[in-house]
Amino acid sequence: MTARLAADIGGTFTDVVLEVDSAVGTSEPAAQFTAKVLTTPQAPADAVLEGVELVLAASGIDAGEIQVVVHGTTLATNALIERRGARTALLCTEGFRDSVAMAHENRFEQYDIFMERPDPLVSRYLRLGVTERLSAEGDVLIPLDTASVRALIPTLVKNEIESVAIGFLHSYVDPRHEIEVRSILLDEMPHLSVTLSSEVCPEIREYERLSTACANAYVQPLMATYLTDLADQLDKLGIAAPLMLMLSNGGLCTLDTAVRWPIGLVESGPAGGALLAARVAAEHAVDELLSFDMGGTTAKLCLLTDGQPATSREFEVARVYRFLKGSGLPLRIPVIDLVEIGAGGGSIVSVDQMGRISVGPESAGSEPGPACYARGGAEPTITDADVLAGRIQADWFAGGKLPLDEVGARDAVADGVAGPLGIEIDAAVVGIAEMVVENMANAARVHAVDRGRDLGGGAMVAFGGAAPLHACRLAERLGIEKVIVPPGAGVGSAIGFLRAPVSYELVRTCHQRLDRFDSEPVNRVLDELLAEANLVVGEAAPSAPRTATVYASMRYRGQGHEIEVELPMRRFSDGDEVALLDAFDRAYRSLYTRVIPGMVAEVLTWRVRVSTVVPAPEPIIDPEPNPSQTLRFERVLDPDDGWLDFAIFARSDLQPGDCFRGPALVVEDQTTTVISPRFTARIDGRHHLVLTSNPVDDNTAQPAPGGA
Repeated sequence: MTARLAADIGGTFTDVVLEVDSAVGTSEPAAQFTAKVLTTPQAPADAVLEGVELVLAASGIDAGEIQVVVHGTTLATNALIERRGARTALLCTEGFRDSVAMAHENRFEQYDIFMERPDPLVSRYLRLGVTERLSAEGDVLIPLDTASVRALIPTLVKNEIESVAIGFLHSYVDPRHEIEVRSILLDEMPHLSVTLSSEVCPEIREYERLSTACANAYVQPLMATYLTDLADQLDKLGIAAPLMLMLSNGGLCTLDTAVRWPIGLVESGPAGGALLAARVAAEHAVDELLSFDMGGTTAKLCLLTDGQPATSREFEVARVYRFLKGSGLPLRIPVIDLVEIGAGGGSIVSVDQMGRISVGPESAGSEPGPACYARGGAEPTITDADVLAGRIQADWFAGGKLPLDEVGARDAVADGVAGPLGIEIDAAVVGIAEMVVENMANAARVHAVDRGRDLGGGAMVAFGGAAPLHACRLAERLGIEKVIVPPGAGVGSAIGFLRAPVSYELVRTCHQRLDRFDSEPVNRVLDELLAEANLVVGEAAPSAPRTATVYASMRYRGQGHEIEVELPMRRFSDGDEVALLDAFDRAYRSLYTRVIPGMVAEVLTWRVRVSTVVPAPEPIIDPEPNPSQTLRFERVLDPDDGWLDFAIFARSDLQPGDCFRGPALVVEDQTTTVISPRFTARIDGRHHLVLTSNPVDDNTAQPAPGGA
């Protein structure tokens, strides 16, 4: 028997999953034990430990039998958004301390005369210049003046600096000055946390490199304290298994690596959800898929191509305008490419100055939570509307452990929406649901168009506590014909953690024009990156089979940005520029339908990813259809047909082959799937709930077979 534990801290709920595999040689499937508890913002580990104790009690296994713990958290992200990080200073090349404030010197909102820029994480008086200078080729133009470094130490002490980011001009080519300054600082201040830009982001583009280094330094002391404390508390529970951390790019890393580079954890929760979607895509042999993850605070949408989510090296955090690109702090880290909007179950609903229903981005969170939680919340939320519409059944919500106050929800919607608009409660409830679905549909359309995709006729995977509630309606808006709700969908991201490979990736700038390609420095860089990545992966999974991939960031000379080109892991030789150009042409043509003749291509950076191999799932074998019977119905408000009798099914009672027509609710402890009258549901051979849209001429509302 093997037992693996995963924990995902979200803005409203913390999800914990314990997966117990059957003994070798038996045909019994793996068992999952799940818990969803309210997040404890002041002490995030408390909610994790509460959930762990719940799943251990439910499973009956001993804590010492757990072999690995995988954890994802929003703590680093929240610290950046709420500016709750360490007292941080930035040491930079003299004369360049305003680089993080000048940014790109552009306007991300051209016509807004009141446009606000994000304030740098480090105040100007704590951005300190050091006498030194390297050229773009790494030659020393001005030697490092160590006296200028030591002269800054009294300033650091006086301002009670806890963490320092060091980012010198062109240090990605040669980090010698940054390394020497770190040594000087730690000799004088041994308890100081130090981040080198040449280690956290050894890439060209000064602003992004300094911003990433500052962000890592800003959250490092907080994350180090939290992660080591959590590891100690798990050990006290009797869990001696290694603690692995979910990375933003969909891989896992060790605790030591996460403590050094916590900036890599900022999108760890959504990454787990994208991995779950990829697993479902593989099980259903679906190449093109939309991943829909809606929790208590946000909704995340991710497009999968060839069964895999796209990744990126660019990410913005703490946006001043939450959904406007360019208004946040840029981070150069590997992330899964997704769009996130403020549309979760706890998103607050209001009426704007033009008399329109507005949803989010503010959230009621876990404290006080939606009005229906009866924990002090008074503003209407999406969850309150779902309760009033009958989509959430109070006796099933959170396994019956969190009673719902329908009167409180009604009062909140009446005071916050129905009253100001002069409409009935039912109209307000429908308006809230329709607005949040349209917000998500619009975000999905824009995300797809930006990537040259058409969502019509495709498939969607829905998970998270609130996504199955709205998945059918979202699918209707987008023209998606199939919705898949996997087992344990309410804690889907945590389940995705358990599907992640142990992986690590490193990047380094090594500029090469293809008309003057020199393989020697490229091979030297790739060898160093491969060795370091193998070392990190080997610490966590020493005997697991691995795979290595090279990515080159390439462009035509004169262009301002690059595209990423995947290459096989091998040693290059002089003359390989032809193969590199062919790979670039294929990638460029797939994005822009053409190449530019007569232009010289070049490589700016090289990235190496080493990952353990995750076995492909077995194909699903679907049993014969078995029409399900039900004797229980509840009134639910459908946005098109008004109040209807919805059949109620407990998901735990459904078996492979069971099928039925909507309208229906499939209830489980962590979520509810709303099946509209225009969809048919079945349980496939791996217990996924598969919803298929009915033919256009057959979209008539009727109860499930066996109903009165």
